[in-house]
Amino acid sequence: MIERPAQMSNPRADRVKTVARLAGRSARQKQNRFLAEGPQSVREALRAHLGEFEATLSGHWGQGVVEEVFVTEGIAALYPDIAELIDQARASIQVRVVTDEVLEALSDAVTHQDVIAVCTLPGARRSVEWLQQHVTSPKLLAVLCRVQDPGNMGTIIRAADAAGADAVLLTSGSVDPFNPKAVRSTAGSLFHLPVFTAVDLSSALDSLRGLGHQVLAADGYGEANLVNLGSALARTTTWLFGNEAQGLSLEERDLADARVAVPLYGHAESLNVATAATVCLYASAMAAGSVDSASH
Repeated sequence: MIERPAQMSNPRADRVKTVARLAGRSARQKQNRFLAEGPQSVREALRAHLGEFEATLSGHWGQGVVEEVFVTEGIAALYPDIAELIDQARASIQVRVVTDEVLEALSDAVTHQDVIAVCTLPGARRSVEWLQQHVTSPKLLAVLCRVQDPGNMGTIIRAADAAGADAVLLTSGSVDPFNPKAVRSTAGSLFHLPVFTAVDLSSALDSLRGLGHQVLAADGYGEANLVNLGSALARTTTWLFGNEAQGLSLEERDLADARVAVPLYGHAESLNVATAATVCLYASAMAAGSVDSASH
């Protein structure tokens, strides 16, 4: 059960203002912190802080994930599992019980969700070097090229997590994955697998080919059809997904081994990038699963 420190009640307190500024990218970079808001995000952040996902994160977050948690008085009744996680992590995090007014001042959402965590940004690391050191044989990766919408960003990270991807790589010009809306859209998946930013695409793909990866570009006008790739999808694969309005640039497409289209069976002109990414990542995951099942 959460101990009851003095309740923070002033929504204009300096600490409240400092934390609320983390909704902006410049403050996140300056403070090296970001916000996780709502029960699902905070639950997974605390589990990562306690080391539950270390097998896939392998020190990606450094010394700790969560620094501070703000909760309302009713958290134990609303989310007893989160209250238990907070108690387990209490020795290494700051816990503040706050009023609804304070949580509203901290929240980036329209209505607060009773719990917000201040989390540390993962250390800056070169993505492929980290993968070579910490992942024995990365089988599935997603590279997001200039994806701009935080909702799409979060959804793709969540889909990559669900499909068993080893990491998500973001090129320069992509939206910050630690944007509050992007974090909420991952539904906690941000804390399950490494997400690397500002990746140099050409250099990263050269290195990944050295690890045996094929590089497939999701492209609505691609010469290959996803449903016809068959067992080729079971190979170790890096998928490229492009900007919402422009798709992949010519230069980005030229870096791929093949351009792959997701078939459209109805009258829709196209799929948005998050939907297309989900279909492609799952196609690879299911093909690899079928091969693994057949070999046992």
